[in-house]
Amino acid sequence: MALIVYSGGLDSTVLLHYLAKQGRADGALWFNYGQRHLKELDCAKANCEKLGVKLDIADISSLSHLFGDNALTNPNVDVPTGDYDESNMKTTVVPNRNMIFIAIATARAIALGTDSVAYAAHSGDHSIYPDCRPEFADALNNVLGICHYTPIKLERPFVNMTKTDIIALGYKLGVDFDLTWSCYNGLDEPCHKCATCIERDQAFQFFYQKGTGERLP
Repeated sequence: MALIVYSGGLDSTVLLHYLAKQGRADGALWFNYGQRHLKELDCAKANCEKLGVKLDIADISSLSHLFGDNALTNPNVDVPTGDYDESNMKTTVVPNRNMIFIAIATARAIALGTDSVAYAAHSGDHSIYPDCRPEFADALNNVLGICHYTPIKLERPFVNMTKTDIIALGYKLGVDFDLTWSCYNGLDEPCHKCATCIERDQAFQFFYQKGTGERLP
C-alpha cells in the first residue's frame, strides 16, 4: 500500500489512478505551502472522491516566508513564461520542497501503517528540479528505509518517463484530464502562457500527433 504525495496536477493524478487501479492507494496527502495556484486542491478533492481515496491536507503555509524568492510562493516574483527549460524554470524551484513533502508524508504513512510513499517525479523534471532526479529518490529511499522501526519505501514509478508517456498511461487508466491543474498562475482558467502550461500543451500535442485519436483537454 502507498500514500501518495498528491498535488492535483497531471502527473500526480495519473499516479493516483495508477495506484488505485492496483488497489494500492492507501491515501493521498495534499500540501498548502503558500503556493499561488491553490485551485489544484479542487482537482485533488474531485479525483480522490471519484476514486474513493481519502485525501488529507497538510497546511504548512506558515513556512512560505522561509522559501525565499521563488515564483510559486513569493507574489513579488513573476511566474515564468515561454519554454519549459532550466534557465526559465529555476525561479519555480521551492527549496527542498519534495524532501519536506516526503518527510511529512512518511510520518503520515507510518501513522496509517502504510509501507510506502509515492511521488510523481518524471524525466522532464530532471534538469530543473534536483529533488526529482533518480539519485535524489534513491538516496531518500535509503533514508526512509532506516527512519522507523520498519522500512518505508519511496516509490517513483514515473521517474524515467516523459510527460507524454504519463499522458498515454493516464488515458489507458481513464483519467479525466479536465480534472487536473498545471498552471502556476492563480487564475480561474489556465493561462496557456506560463512555462508549465506550455509544457503541458506541448506534451498533449505530441501525444495527439502520435495518432491516438484522443481529444486534447
